[in-house]
Amino acid sequence: MSVDAVGTARRGRGARKAQRQTRNVTMLPALKRKLPLTEPMTPDQIEKIDAASMDILENVGVQFRDDIALADWKRAGAKVVDEMVYLDRHLVRELIATIPETFTYNARNPANNLPFGRDHGMFIPMTGAPFLRDLDDVRRNPTLDDLANFHKLSHMLPAIHSSAHHIVEPYDHPISQRHLRITYSSMKHSDKTFMGMTTSPKNAEDVIEMCGLLFGDDFIDTHPVVTGNCNGNSPLVWDETMLGALRAFSRRNQPVLCSPFVLGGANTPASVPATVAQLNAEALSALAYTQVVRKGAPAIYGHYLSTVSMKSGAPMAGTPEISLMNFMIGQMARFYGVPWRTSNTLGGAKTFDAQAGYESAMTMNAVLMAGANYMWHSAGWNEAGMHCSTAKFIVDAEMCEMGYRMAEGINWTDFEAAMSAVPDVGPGGHYLGHPHTLENFQKAFFMPEMFDNNSIEQWQAEGSVEITERALIKARAMLNEYEEPKLDDGVNEALLDYIARREREIPAVDALNQDH
Repeated sequence: MSVDAVGTARRGRGARKAQRQTRNVTMLPALKRKLPLTEPMTPDQIEKIDAASMDILENVGVQFRDDIALADWKRAGAKVVDEMVYLDRHLVRELIATIPETFTYNARNPANNLPFGRDHGMFIPMTGAPFLRDLDDVRRNPTLDDLANFHKLSHMLPAIHSSAHHIVEPYDHPISQRHLRITYSSMKHSDKTFMGMTTSPKNAEDVIEMCGLLFGDDFIDTHPVVTGNCNGNSPLVWDETMLGALRAFSRRNQPVLCSPFVLGGANTPASVPATVAQLNAEALSALAYTQVVRKGAPAIYGHYLSTVSMKSGAPMAGTPEISLMNFMIGQMARFYGVPWRTSNTLGGAKTFDAQAGYESAMTMNAVLMAGANYMWHSAGWNEAGMHCSTAKFIVDAEMCEMGYRMAEGINWTDFEAAMSAVPDVGPGGHYLGHPHTLENFQKAFFMPEMFDNNSIEQWQAEGSVEITERALIKARAMLNEYEEPKLDDGVNEALLDYIARREREIPAVDALNQDH
């Protein structure tokens, strides 16, 4: 039996089914940006942020609440006092210099491999939602089946480059064992790259073990296949859970997002440049630690950005300051020569309404013009991340396609041919029937499927269907047409055996009884 992709066997019946599938689910290549970046800081201002961050690291210090990390830092030559680590700027620069500026994400289908870093970017769906708005737009607790549906949609949507991990929390499975089923769902329902759970060091180790079963242990030790996320506790704290998970990924050469969790004005100063200086110090301390764990391991400058309403204390999305901070963070990441992550299409609205659209569009444009590499939360995020909206998931993915098209820049390839149509048509004519138009109209201008641009009379005649229902109709149709990218039988059996063994070993603890 021949194998076309990692964990995927070629079967005649599968090939015939693929031929019958009418929807084009081919993933877009990694975005290669050709537009100029928005860089509001001067070189002197970049140096000012860098100097302020280094002063924090040297004189204020960062708290590493983890005995292993403290011992590691001592061996690396840092000043350690109790749980406080004081990092000399020369040590920090020496360590982050070994982070690769570019690498390739390897998917189980090699056609979905992604060059990453510098001017290459990728769109990743949202994760972590405790609720969803389902195929009937009802807000409720999610299940494993709901999670599978989002992984299937991620597989089928061309601009989505990853199946992520727990897009929604599957409440019908014990929380202590959930990471196993979430990882399996990411692997099974899509052959794109994915994310790995970092909810505990042992959970992260389970993810890496499962990746070894899918790709081979030797392969993952030299090839990035999965992404972990480690959130800092701003201001200036990294805890044992996140640091243990970071080590599990970095030891095996798997990329980690080093992500301070910023609530501007609450856990950072109430100032855009001062917030970026603190965030930058926090990110650098974790990025440097990945290189203490394993020199040359891929790592990604991360953050979660929000500003806080001084009226209510609630996090806000789509504000001007978030855009400005994204521009600045992009400049800082490029200053250090490391790839970086941001959050995309965020919304605080409680339904998929105009607020959700405006917030998401504001964020996406800034993220693209800031030059982000890992654009997380690119589909579905609403209600400050409390729910994943199925309708918004579909529309966000189409927005990513539009953003992708814009960021590719101007296409000059047929300029002469198009200009030759001008004398053919002449004054007062039209181009609708010209051969150049007939040949190029489908690719010349993006035609959104989810946005209705017909006359109001036609819209009314077709039932006055608004965008939420249009998106849900599309989601149902896609799920009906979904065809699974089959795992190799042996790989699938090995994964299920591993899950069964670990579920026997891990006590089944539900969310209500889980220790915090």
